[in-house]
Amino acid sequence: MWTPVSRGRWHGRALTVWATAAAHRGLLEPRRTPSRGAAAKSRTLDRLYSSADRKEKIDMSRFSVENTRNFSIIAHVDHGKSTLADRLLELTGTIDKTKNNKQVLDKLQVERERGITVKAQTASLFYNCDGKQYLLNLIDTPGHVDFSYEVSRSLSACQGVLLVVDANEGIQAQTVANFFLAFEAQLSVIPVINKIDLKNADPARVEKQIEKVFDIPSDECIKISAKLGTNIERVLQAVIERIPPGVIANVALFDGVVSKGDKIISAYTKKTYEVNEVGVLNPNEQPTHKLYAGQVGYLIAGMKDVTEAQIGDTLYLHKQPVEPLPGFKSAKPMVFAGMYPIDQSEYNNLKSAVEKLTINDSSVTVHRDSSLALGAGWRLGFLGLLHMEVFNQRLEQEYNASVILTTPTVPYKAVLSSAKLIKEYREKEITIINPAQFPDKSKVTEYLEPVILGTIITPDEYTGKVMMLCQARRAVQKNMMYIDQNRVMLKYLFPLNEIVVDFYDSLKSLSSGYASFDYEDAGYQTAELVKMDILLNGNHVEELVTIVHKDKAHSVGKAICERLKDSLPRQLFEIAIQAAIGSKIIARETVKAYRKNVLAKCYGGDITRKMKLLKRQAEGKKKLRKIGNIEVPKDAFIKVLRTQPDK
Repeated sequence: MWTPVSRGRWHGRALTVWATAAAHRGLLEPRRTPSRGAAAKSRTLDRLYSSADRKEKIDMSRFSVENTRNFSIIAHVDHGKSTLADRLLELTGTIDKTKNNKQVLDKLQVERERGITVKAQTASLFYNCDGKQYLLNLIDTPGHVDFSYEVSRSLSACQGVLLVVDANEGIQAQTVANFFLAFEAQLSVIPVINKIDLKNADPARVEKQIEKVFDIPSDECIKISAKLGTNIERVLQAVIERIPPGVIANVALFDGVVSKGDKIISAYTKKTYEVNEVGVLNPNEQPTHKLYAGQVGYLIAGMKDVTEAQIGDTLYLHKQPVEPLPGFKSAKPMVFAGMYPIDQSEYNNLKSAVEKLTINDSSVTVHRDSSLALGAGWRLGFLGLLHMEVFNQRLEQEYNASVILTTPTVPYKAVLSSAKLIKEYREKEITIINPAQFPDKSKVTEYLEPVILGTIITPDEYTGKVMMLCQARRAVQKNMMYIDQNRVMLKYLFPLNEIVVDFYDSLKSLSSGYASFDYEDAGYQTAELVKMDILLNGNHVEELVTIVHKDKAHSVGKAICERLKDSLPRQLFEIAIQAAIGSKIIARETVKAYRKNVLAKCYGGDITRKMKLLKRQAEGKKKLRKIGNIEVPKDAFIKVLRTQPDK
């Protein structure tokens, strides 16, 4: 990775940096000049870059372009990518063979606990084959759909991939998505069938699936057991034989080197930096004198903020500009959620924790926010729901921070109707990430909602149930294909807000855990969206404003009212909980008032006496309701905000 969070190669006399988020884990945080107010941070960086931990520098000039291979491991989640990476590290002597070698490249605590890869990580392997010394640059990538962005950026630095498929489960949704990412990047694909040691493994069936879905001949598949180390050497030989050397095919000429002291410029930020250090990851930082054409490594420069090291950026030598390579896109958040400290006295500590965590995860966007009920906080943007959960878990584990995380929403758009509004907002099409800021229908010509193209692979016995679930989520079927005798691949166009919270759980539940799901961004489409307010005795509760589709407004509003009824404490007066669209009430629940038995003293007697007492009590309740304030407890907000209504 050249620059923090980047991976690259020389292009002519320019350095092309393909940034991946591998360095976001904190190993390659940007260099900073320590200030009096940043003592703790500087001590952390001193530990990261301590020269006492460095090994002797490697002479990278020994590895020509012809003897360099850049490759990535891609697969569906839990198909054995990290285990295969462990065996490759052992076989090349990068790490010693021990029983403790499990998820060596997964360095975050949350990765080890969940058994998943969150951040792409790189390692340079030195391997001798047929008397030649090869430099193999390995990138281990995440498998979950939320981190497909990491995969696409990693592939930009590669010439080939190992496509790992579980011999028991076969092709899954993310397998298909990752294959097409590699295919579109024109990379060499080596299919690897893993877990052949399992009792129910059926590699022959998986070979047929690979041939049918990906049009790769079955004889090109390599059958391995990463756990037992079976046939791992064949994988390394295939990397050398089938993956082209470390250059980009559509560029004719490559030369040049990068070394300490060079001045480089970012094509994205236009800022100039001086190179402080270069090296490779082996799998930890290993300084080198220089990096040469075709090689993958890291670069430390004077970048003061992680946002300066944009993933996919191009760096070039000072006064020697080049055209940036195509494909650069900044990370685009798919879901947004409000984050607030449980206790406002912890605001500054939480602020510090969020700042530190976003230093090594620049895909999270942060906007300050505030709430009358929850206090000061932030509106955070994430790549997906798992990304949000991982971020929250890292806050708890690494910084001991407890937070209130609201129900996630998606970014909507509105096309403004008048020139006056366009001048006020300075653009015709505005993006809304906070439901409370949703503009009135009178101000816009149309609303837009984000949509995704979803891929579902399921056993055919569950096809009917899966299709009913998709239709209930306003999905439109695009394709249906049998990938073998027992499994079906379905493609649907979904509104993002219909799948962002509980769709995956529902899919797993109705398919007994056998269905898999993956999605990709498909832009925006027009939709009949409405802003739904929640009222307590006629007073708006800003924290509970929700954007819903017109057809689902009643069911969503009723669900929120019911949860509020269960969460709010009873008062001496009646509380009316209402869901409203504009001035129209669409759902209502009532919290009954505490009531004193005013007839307790009446033993018989005239009925008019009893009626008089009851009437006086009713008048008192009515007056109390007018002057009484409803203070919604924070725990009631938490219960409502954290629970998504049934759809």
